[in-house]
Amino acid sequence: MAGDFSFNSKVRFDKNSLENAALRRSRSLQATIFLLLATVLLTLPVFRLAQLQLVQGAYNRQRAENNRIRPVSVAANRGQILDRSGKIFAANRVSRSVYLWPKERSVKQWQETAAALSPILKMPADEIVKKITAAGYKSALPLRISKDIDAATFVALGEQINSLPGVEIRPESNRDYPHQQLAAHLLGYVGEATLEQLKANPEYPMGMIVGQMGAEKLANETLEGVWGNRLIEVNAKGEELQDLGVKDPIPGKSVQLTLDLDMQKTAEKALGDRLGAVVAIDVKTGALLTLASWPTFDPNIFTRKVTQKEWERLQGPEKPFLNRAVQGYPVGSTFKIVTAVAGLESGKFTPDSTLNTPAAITIGGISFNEHSGGYGVIGFRDALAYSSNTFFYQVGMEAGPEQMSKWAKEMGIGGSINLDLLGLESANHGQVPTPAMKQKMYKEDWYVGDTVTMSIGQGLVLCTPLELAVMVSTVANGGWRVQPHLLASQTNTPITKKSKQRLNRIL
Repeated sequence: MAGDFSFNSKVRFDKNSLENAALRRSRSLQATIFLLLATVLLTLPVFRLAQLQLVQGAYNRQRAENNRIRPVSVAANRGQILDRSGKIFAANRVSRSVYLWPKERSVKQWQETAAALSPILKMPADEIVKKITAAGYKSALPLRISKDIDAATFVALGEQINSLPGVEIRPESNRDYPHQQLAAHLLGYVGEATLEQLKANPEYPMGMIVGQMGAEKLANETLEGVWGNRLIEVNAKGEELQDLGVKDPIPGKSVQLTLDLDMQKTAEKALGDRLGAVVAIDVKTGALLTLASWPTFDPNIFTRKVTQKEWERLQGPEKPFLNRAVQGYPVGSTFKIVTAVAGLESGKFTPDSTLNTPAAITIGGISFNEHSGGYGVIGFRDALAYSSNTFFYQVGMEAGPEQMSKWAKEMGIGGSINLDLLGLESANHGQVPTPAMKQKMYKEDWYVGDTVTMSIGQGLVLCTPLELAVMVSTVANGGWRVQPHLLASQTNTPITKKSKQRLNRIL
């Protein structure tokens, strides 16, 4: 019995020991796991802190710096545009523009801000949002959404500016044309650089103002200057604290034109509201003194948002953008000067030649009339003074269309002058026909009647007012054909060099 008791006790003792050992191992494992978890939890923040400070320290410091520092472009004043005597055609004035800082607000917040700005700026909220979207909501650069705001808009916006984070009113220099419509086709206008212009000029900042037409475009490199930069420190509300650095802009240089301001005023007053053009050039140098075209436009409207009414007029049937001084028209009797030169230079006439001028000439069964009865027997001088049709019908038929076409080009008509020097939009050359040209363009034969009508500047003849001014000057200055130009700096330079025409028989 005693042996049995001792054995059972030993068994119970061994079983308890095993259970205690298992329990200890379990608790040890739990402690180990806990220690590992604690170590990991403590190590991760330390690792992240090391990563932020050591590995990404420079990057994060830069981001923090960017959050409190704003780059601001500083516009350069455009150079003035002056007439030949130094009188002002275009200058600058102080204006106010509205800018947004896209990165300062969320998409939803900007939608709310756009809704608040819309009635003040008189802009659709969708248009404001569209501009921000195009710039990018993460953009750190300011975005101009309205320029040259009026006093009422400035006051209304100023009253709410504190409740519109990311909105800034900034003073700027704005282009000003004090004479409004005067010489608008030549002066042109300015506007923000297009996407193509920004791509072509990587140094341009967003909102860069460049010439888009006329002298503003022709001399843009001289006029535009170089924009500067400011680095400003702002607080969490976007309020400016201090300047951290300034790179001053370099103003553009003034450009002097060959135009005469007083002559331009006189020409436009004389033209009135009649469709047409007036051109005057210096017959010795080709300097353009006056170029007027009606209807015209006020380039000041492009320094701000163009109204719907203004836009409709610009696109209207009168085509105010069209510069009629460089468009081809059937010129009539003015062309008789070319016919006279062609006749004399053909050798078939002399300056003393005379012809009978009946009331009409019949050719191929068709009568070609004098415009006011016959003048009897007259010479070139009287024929030009009376503008006799029948005299120049005969001269033209003797000289022939090729000779008239040749001398028209020699004297500046039909593509012999360089229009690029004027910087004019949609400028065209005239047209002086030949039998070969008529066949090529219209698939028609040339008839004697074509020669007759050509001799008095009708039919297929087209000349621009500018070309006619060059043509007359070629005779007036002894046979030297000048090159029309607009920039005073080009006068008497190789690019505007005169060319001598062989008008031997009339000079």
